[in-house]
Amino acid sequence: MLEFLDSYAWIFWLGLILLFVVIEMLTLEFTFLMIAIGSLGGLVAGAFGAPWYIQIVVAAVVSLLLLLTLRPPLLRLLKRGGDPARSNVDALLGLEGLVLDGVTSSAGHVKLSNGDTWTARISTLTEPRELQRGERVLVTAIDGATAIVVPAERAPSVGEQQTPVERKDSPA
Repeated sequence: MLEFLDSYAWIFWLGLILLFVVIEMLTLEFTFLMIAIGSLGGLVAGAFGAPWYIQIVVAAVVSLLLLLTLRPPLLRLLKRGGDPARSNVDALLGLEGLVLDGVTSSAGHVKLSNGDTWTARISTLTEPRELQRGERVLVTAIDGATAIVVPAERAPSVGEQQTPVERKDSPA
């Protein structure tokens, strides 16, 4: 049995390399690529005549070293070029709008500066009052399909720092 492992270990390594490359193409996170390269190290060790148990150790050590040293910088390089533009709900936070229908703590409609019309309600953090048609508002959160707004008495100047807004539907 051991002679069989020594003689045909290269087939095992080629099969593992192929399997790990296919899995890497499906996951795209560099983990299985590093394991495939480690398996290539086991294949090379076998080509130089190392017994099967040394081949496994070489494959494991090479895979572990690549996972710990090469994968993190590759992931950082991959994510560095991401689009910094906010999208979806995050793009709505901080937008100004105009009240179309009176906005109360339970209902109303606003037209945002991006042209979208949203169902809205006034934030519980402000004084309980009805916002009248034409009043300017600021979106502070999104709750499902409803914009949570506060009155925008004045726009902050360029040097002023705005307080950050949070998504109400995101886990905190």
